[in-house]
Amino acid sequence: MTTIGILGTGRMGVRLAKLFDDCGHRVLLGSRTLGRARRIAAGLGGRHVQGTGYSEAVRADVVLPAMFLRDGLLEALEPYREHLNDKLIVDITNPFNATYDDFILPWDTSGAEQLQHRFPRARLVGAFKNVWWEVFDAPEFDGALSDVYVVGDDAAAKRDFLALVAGSPFRYLDAGLLVNARIVERMTLFVAELGRRYEFFPRMNWRLLGERWRPGQADELRGLLAAG
Repeated sequence: MTTIGILGTGRMGVRLAKLFDDCGHRVLLGSRTLGRARRIAAGLGGRHVQGTGYSEAVRADVVLPAMFLRDGLLEALEPYREHLNDKLIVDITNPFNATYDDFILPWDTSGAEQLQHRFPRARLVGAFKNVWWEVFDAPEFDGALSDVYVVGDDAAAKRDFLALVAGSPFRYLDAGLLVNARIVERMTLFVAELGRRYEFFPRMNWRLLGERWRPGQADELRGLLAAG
């Protein structure tokens, strides 16, 4: 059993605590206010969820900060730097502004990259950035599981993360290097705009659709391109 330390008891933190508990892991659900963490943990009714403070949660095997950059994510983690070295960190956040209609970061970086830069010895994986909170309550859309895009420069860290979430109700796709967090985060901002326009928000998510090539199709395509 792996212990997951979640820092934050908002909509995402609480739902992820349930997800990891359902996967059979122990969860330390951390809050700045211990009483709040304990009340929420008790309300989840999970088998292995315990309400704690941040200082206990960061000592877990895996740490998942569930707070925004704009609310001081980096500053909140700084006192626990020594506990984050060489540890798997799951970054779920998007650098939203206070009105959720833009980001506080420029286009040439991402929240995940900022976190990795601040804590370079952490084994960082970006995940769940494209999943809005309500989707956790009902992840299927017309019988199909929605996607979670997983980014990171450490291939072993990504494999470790995928093992932790095995059996959870999402389809996890390796979305490449950490720099691709820029795309995933912007996609999340874009789908928020679309979701509000078409009255899906926040019950919406992405799913990559496609068909595998039949045997020989790749050679046919290369031949057509060469002939053209």
